[in-house]
Order: sequence, then C-alpha cells, then structure tokens
Amino acid sequence: MASAAQLRPARIAADVGGTFTDVAVFDSGTGRLALGKHLTTTERIVDGIGAGVGKAGARFGASSLFLHGTTVAINAMLERAGARTALVTTRGFRDVYEIGRINRPESYNLFFRKHRPLVERALRFEVNERVNAAGEVLAPLDEAELEAIAARLEAESVEAIAILFLHSYRNPDHELAAQRFFRRRCPGMFVSTSHELSQEYREFERTSTVVANAYVGPRVDTYLSEVVAYLEAEAFPGRFLIVQSTGGLFDSTQARSECIRMLESGPAAGVIGTQHLCEALGLERAIAFDMGGTTAKAGVVVHGKALMANTAMIGGYAEGLPIQIPMIDIQEVGTGGGSIARLGAGGAMRVGPQSAGAKPGPVCYALGGEEPTVTDANLVLGRLAADRFLGGDIQLDAEGARRAIAERIAAPLGLAPDVAADGIVRIAVAAMANVVKRVTTERGLDARDFPLVSYGGAGPLHAVLVARELQIRRVIVPNAPGHFSAFGMLVADLRRDYVRTLFARLATAPFELFDRILGEMEEAGRAEIRAAAPEARAIEIRHGADMRYVGQEHAVSVDVPGALFRARDVAGIKAAFDAAHEERYGYASADEAAEIVSLRLSVIGEMPKPALERIPAGGAAPGSGARTGERPVYFTGQGFVPTPAFDRRLLEAGNRIAGPALVEEYASTTVVPPGAALEVDPYGNLSIEVYAS
Repeated sequence: MASAAQLRPARIAADVGGTFTDVAVFDSGTGRLALGKHLTTTERIVDGIGAGVGKAGARFGASSLFLHGTTVAINAMLERAGARTALVTTRGFRDVYEIGRINRPESYNLFFRKHRPLVERALRFEVNERVNAAGEVLAPLDEAELEAIAARLEAESVEAIAILFLHSYRNPDHELAAQRFFRRRCPGMFVSTSHELSQEYREFERTSTVVANAYVGPRVDTYLSEVVAYLEAEAFPGRFLIVQSTGGLFDSTQARSECIRMLESGPAAGVIGTQHLCEALGLERAIAFDMGGTTAKAGVVVHGKALMANTAMIGGYAEGLPIQIPMIDIQEVGTGGGSIARLGAGGAMRVGPQSAGAKPGPVCYALGGEEPTVTDANLVLGRLAADRFLGGDIQLDAEGARRAIAERIAAPLGLAPDVAADGIVRIAVAAMANVVKRVTTERGLDARDFPLVSYGGAGPLHAVLVARELQIRRVIVPNAPGHFSAFGMLVADLRRDYVRTLFARLATAPFELFDRILGEMEEAGRAEIRAAAPEARAIEIRHGADMRYVGQEHAVSVDVPGALFRARDVAGIKAAFDAAHEERYGYASADEAAEIVSLRLSVIGEMPKPALERIPAGGAAPGSGARTGERPVYFTGQGFVPTPAFDRRLLEAGNRIAGPALVEEYASTTVVPPGAALEVDPYGNLSIEVYAS
C-alpha cells in the first residue's frame, strides 16, 4: 500500500454501507492503492466519507475523480422513508399498481400478505388520455384536468409526482407534456416520468418503477446535494460519478433524476470487482459473496461477465415491489456482522435482519450496544483479535460480548456461551448459503461448479463455512477484502443500458427496423459516454434481445453479437436463444418458433483501471515473521483448538497454510478451519481448498 502522503492527483472511491464507509484511493501515476475505513456517520454521511478519505491519506482537492456507491436509495424504499408521493396515470388504470400480478408464491400460507404500494389510493390520480400499443394517440391529454390535480397535490403536501401513461414507451409525448406542466405549476415537487426509466411493456412493473423513483428522488437529491457541497468546500477539481446497479458509472446530475438506477450501487461494484478478478485469474465463472456489517449479498459471474437481471423485487419475491431496469442480479439477506441474535417464540434463536449498525454497533464496540451480534459471537469464538480489529483502531470488549451472549442467549437455552456463539454463527451461515442458492440454483446454475470469491469485512470469516454448506470446493479471498467494493468502483466502466420493446417473429424479423432502433440507442449512448468521460479509452457495444418461444409469456435475455443482426442471421440468433434457454431452464427446442420481445443495447466506455500487482514469491512455508502468534479458536464439533495467526501483509506467493489458521489484515480476518488449506497466489489472493483433507 502507498504511504498516504505520497499520493499524487488520484481517483477516490467511497462505498457507504450500513455500518462502515470504505474508501480506496488509486494513484494512476504510481499505480499505488491506499485504503481508509470509518464507521458510517448516519446523521451526515459525507462526514464519514471525509474521515475515510483522510485515513487513506488523500485529499479531495488533489484528486481528479470521485466514484461513489451508496445504499441511500434502497434504504429509503425498504425503510419506507421516502417522500410523500402521488401517481398520475391514464384513466381507468390507477389500481394497476395495487392489483399487481396477483402472484401467490406461498399457496398455503394463511398469513400471506401481498405487496404494499408506496402511494396510497387517495394519492393516485387519473387523467383522460390514451395512446395505443402502436404509439397512436386515441385520446389527447386533457391539461385542464392536470390543473385540478395540481391543486389537490398542493393541498395534500405532496413532495414528488410519478407519471405513468399507458404505452408511453412507444410514444412519450403525453408524459412529456404532463412533466412540463407539473414542473411549471409545482416547481418545488420532484417529477418523474416512466418512459425515462423503462421503455419496456408491462404496466404494473413500469408503474412500480416510476413510483419508486419519485419516492426516493427527493431524499437522493438532498443527499447528492450535500455531497456536491462538501466537494466544493474541499476544492475538489474533478468529476463526481455514481455507480449504477449495472455496475457501470453515470453522472451525478443524471443520478438526481434517475435515482432508481443506483439502488444496488455498492453491491454492484463488488460484483464488478469480482469480474475484474476473474479476468486476471483466467476464470470463466465465480460467485461474488459480500458480507458486511448489515447484510450479505451474492452475485454471479458467468462466461466472464456479471449475470444481469431485467427486473428486481425490492423487499423479496412475496411482498416486494418490482423495479424494471437493467441491473446486476444481486440477492441479499439481512445477515451481517452487526446482525442481532435474539430468542423468538418458543425459544427459537434468530439472527437478523435487525442490525446494530454503526450506532450503537455490536456489544464489543463498547458504544452502547446491548444485544449480541454475529461479530460478538466471532470474538467469543476466538476468531477475532480484540486488540487488532481495524488495525487496532477499535479495541474490542471481549468480556462484554461474552456476557451479552451468556445472559441473552446461552442462559435461557441452557447452553455454554461458546456453544451459543457457535450457534449464532451457524444460523448466519445457513441464511447466507440460501442467498447464494438464489443466484445459482434458482438461475439453473450449480453452485458446486463455481469458486466463491469472498469479500466485505465479515466475508472471509465465514466464507469456507458457507462453501461447505453448498459443497463448493474453492474459496478466493482477494486483497483488501474489506475494501473490495470500493476497489470494484475503480475498475468499473461508464455504462449506458437501453431497452426497447418490439414484438416480432424471428422468422420474419424486420431487420431494417432493428437496425434503426439499435442505431438510435447506440448513438445516444456514445454521446452520453463522451459527455460524461472524454478520457474513456474505447467504447464497446453489446447487443441483446429478450426472446421466447411462440406461446410463452415470459422471455429470456440473450446476448446476441451485433454481427448476427448485421448478417440477418436468423439461425444464429435462434441458436443463441436456444442455448440461453437451456442454461436457464434445462431444456430447449430447436424446432419451436421463437419471437423477439425487446431489443437491448449496452454502451460501455472503458476507463483507466488499476492493474493487479504481483507480490514477491516465497517457499511453501510462510516466513517466520508472518506468524504473529497462536490462540484457541472454537470450531464446531471440536471445541477450542490451538490456532496459529498470520499477518497477511507478510505472506508471499506460493506460501501454503493448512487449517486451522487465521490470516489477519487491516479490515478483515480469514478463517481457515480444520480440513481446509490455503495457498497464496501470485497476486496475493488467498486461494482456499475447502476439502483439503
């Protein structure tokens, strides 16, 4: 790592989580990387960012680029802490948002609840207007009705307006007219239109998307304004870019109006970091597993690219609200280092989703926390060193953690505190294994065929245990896992994703129309990329389509090389679809006719990236200075076992360590349990053989 004072004008990346704010600073001149970590300052998040940058020894005033990932948008949705929002829609369709798809995922659950809209029915307003599926105007927009609605909105103290008119993805004129009217008539309100976010069919999903964007818009706008003001006060001379849920970057100005695109900005960066690592290591596939202080997330890299999704259910499949925008397929669970362990009805122990967060934090932080957490359990089990947490920045209270587990969990269950702590960790591991299944097994992928790339401050503590739950044979812990999502921002590219619904039978596909639509999307994307980052080295264009067999309802997204469109290669496109369908569902039908539902195009502007640096090579045995001591560590079924600890900074390529062992570094500890073994690869990554013996 670089000495902080030596850094020249640099690129700063900040990932704000529920517990910690992680900062990575890259000097493109020297190739050096400096890191900083600070408890997230929930009252004013920019203060935590500034503190993290300071700990990395950098200054905004000496930096050229600031990359940022944040959970502010998704937290506003999950916590129902967004703006008072109204929906303006086509007459007869205001209840589409509440009716939804009438899915019943749990048929025999007597306590099942459907999704709860972000906008109450009294604030959903209808307007006379109508456009058909071809984009033809059947009834003009009645602007006199908009005036009456505006008066109601003011009387109801509405802060944000979502506009959804039927088939606006084919003809947005009415939405644009309504947007102009409300911005003029209600200048203090945030106004969002559906066609700016999604140009696909499915009215419920489009309604839910635009409502969510309006709901989080004022909060995101206020937050980004605070960040911009802070940067100006720090005399920041560079550009401020936000990480999208696709893992790409976009301008902070665009982020203020299309806030929903940054829902999963922090987790997406981690998957992009995993993709970059796979490229360096020559891996075609990997599971990205991120465990922080509040949640655990999982994504997948397949064929060298992050697996994407077209729709996400925010809040879970059963009760969640759909967001219809391209994003990396990320699943998460409320299990992190700060997740609270409690006894429920009948004495059953539960871990999460409630979290101690940054304040008061786990009991062992000694900041006022009283309920035991996963971090407290790991400290009691000996897996964390009380005097070396965050490089010694935080001294952990081991006795306080043990007392909390003993009083609140162990004593009521009649268990020893060590056994209770082990139970807390095992329950957390089971929950995290399930979230990995949701991005593998439920996508037609076998988790056993993938290595698990584990990062986040708490990820390496549990990675091998999660891998064993899923019979995964290899775990990879990258350098600086506690800052890996911030590192992922530094290797991200600028990206624009476009989708256009267009129904067409493949056998009689109108390729001239395809050329025109794809050309329009490419031209718009290239212009936006050049405006956002003139220094982008090259621009890559990726083509795709949503396809299905004739008679099916749901489509599969297919990567279609642009050459196939240009060559009018119907057979080649059909073969690509059949292969994607077989991978997803386990079967395909070469003889069945197929149709295209939507065209997709991604424009990617390549940004300069830090290269993975090789470390000095050593022998099979670590150097004598790498071993920092030995302490008893609890392992299931074996009790406390004498376990050596190693300083990761002093390990060399080729070093092998058999479990049990601990590898400690500034913001994380890797646990190698008995029966596993690790080897340090040429780049300093820890490659762990899960079943070494």
